[in-house]
Amino acid sequence: MRVDLTGRVALVTGSAKGIGRAIADRFAAEGASVVYSDMAAPSEAANDPRHMALKLDVTDEDDVQAAIDAIIARYGKLDICVNNAGIGTAPADRVTIDKVRLEQWKRLIDVDLTGVFLVSRAASAAMIPAKYGRIINISSVLGLVPMRLQSAYVAAKAGVANLTKGMAIELAPHGITVNAIAPGSTATDGWRGWINDATSEEKDLHARLMSHIPMGRPAETGEIAHAALFLADPDSAFVTAQIVAVDGGWIAGFARDF
Repeated sequence: MRVDLTGRVALVTGSAKGIGRAIADRFAAEGASVVYSDMAAPSEAANDPRHMALKLDVTDEDDVQAAIDAIIARYGKLDICVNNAGIGTAPADRVTIDKVRLEQWKRLIDVDLTGVFLVSRAASAAMIPAKYGRIINISSVLGLVPMRLQSAYVAAKAGVANLTKGMAIELAPHGITVNAIAPGSTATDGWRGWINDATSEEKDLHARLMSHIPMGRPAETGEIAHAALFLADPDSAFVTAQIVAVDGGWIAGFARDF
């Protein structure tokens, strides 16, 4: 699919690597000026004068506002905002609810949910005067169908899904669409590290996980970026408040026999 994003300005949080990087690079390939942002600014992204690299902590209200101000100062507008920055549940923290540490809970909610709120609040304020915008949030299939031992993560991602719908209702009169992507298992570097560690191999987690996906494989990051491109398309003006699962059929039902 080709989408002309020439002249559009896009902010992608958490775009140093993984899904965020794939989305940012795809938008850039389609002609957008892309603001690559992460906890450590991806410096090589600034080699093209069209683009910008920012160090951004999405949990810091002042940092977020400063980032939006910097974008407006350079480009004069913000057309697309992708809230991709997020963290997962470390293997050592995958425990039942009675054992979840409060600091673990707070950190996940702060990054994965409050971060989406803070960036969306600042981005939408910049978009409203222009009567145009595309906000795309990265949720997860686990925000739609929970998995055991990840209570903070599934709560945060479920929050992202419903926050998406609430914002969509509020911002529709201003010509701003708000949608979310719910990726399933995706072959990022972090995913490969998790699936190939000794504990995962001992538990045969890869085979067990693939047995639950009708397509029998994880997504590639480019496949998530393709969905983001559709939602960022100026012609997708009547698509809002949607949670698009890119999951190989994960949430459709059990793929394995019992």
